[in-house]
Amino acid sequence: MKKAIVSGANGFVGGAVVQELLANGYCVYALCQAGCENVIPDNSNLETVVYELAVPEDLLKFIPIGEYDVFFHFAWAGSAGAARADSKLQLQNAQWTVEAMQVAQKLGCKRFVPAGSIMEHETMAAAYMQGNRPGLGYIYGAGKLVAHVMCMSVAAQIGIDLIWPEITNAYGVGERSSRLVNTTIQKCIKGEEPQFTSGTQNYDFVYIDDVAKAFRLIAENGKPFHEYLIGSSTARPLKEFLLEMQQAVAPNLDFRFGDVPFTGVNLSLSKFDCSQTELDCGFKAEVGFAEGCKRTYEWWQNLLEEA
Repeated sequence: MKKAIVSGANGFVGGAVVQELLANGYCVYALCQAGCENVIPDNSNLETVVYELAVPEDLLKFIPIGEYDVFFHFAWAGSAGAARADSKLQLQNAQWTVEAMQVAQKLGCKRFVPAGSIMEHETMAAAYMQGNRPGLGYIYGAGKLVAHVMCMSVAAQIGIDLIWPEITNAYGVGERSSRLVNTTIQKCIKGEEPQFTSGTQNYDFVYIDDVAKAFRLIAENGKPFHEYLIGSSTARPLKEFLLEMQQAVAPNLDFRFGDVPFTGVNLSLSKFDCSQTELDCGFKAEVGFAEGCKRTYEWWQNLLEEA
């Protein structure tokens, strides 16, 4: 039986990956924050371990040294909200990621697979554009970028296979953050007209079930010291996604474009290319954006009715 360790198992992506692994015959150590044990599924092939980001060495006390196929690292403080702009916290996240990888190697893990982000590429574009004044949100992207670079060097030195997936924009049932899909759907449920930028910037969204499957396939089939983009393979201007959402969940509402200024970086469509992930790992997204929005809309509708 394959064995995996998953940090951030109580989170949106980490929790979905745990379910994906269990469904595919893995034995899983699910690492979660203290007080979040109740969100971890009850399964005979799963053991829950309380995990503190700042002291990953504690895992050596609770997980036996042996042979593990992969350590998935999703634990990351300040991944949403105002904390994304906390430079000290984001730099600390990068250091904690390196330390988690070092512990993974000591435990006997063959592979270390963290959660990178397409924000790494946006951050580089924003930072190296003459005269540009990047927004505070790029501090989060910088933390991911620093973690990527440091992990590459340390992994080569300690002898663990590092594989670096990069998520475009994960969304779907189970996420409660104030990111674009969620805020727009909540407005639709309330009958409010959402307002956006002109929506000409290139974008991509990938449903959470596909994200979880991608992480498993990347861990199983990905090449060491390679990065793999996790996306829908249908990247296009943001406005086209939002109009697809409108038709799927709120055809009677007007979506207003151009009322909000866009201050970010517009990546070329080539940056959203998932062909290497498909070629090396066998992953291709299956849930279309309209279907994913319908599922997410119904979930939020039930949540708001219960509140």
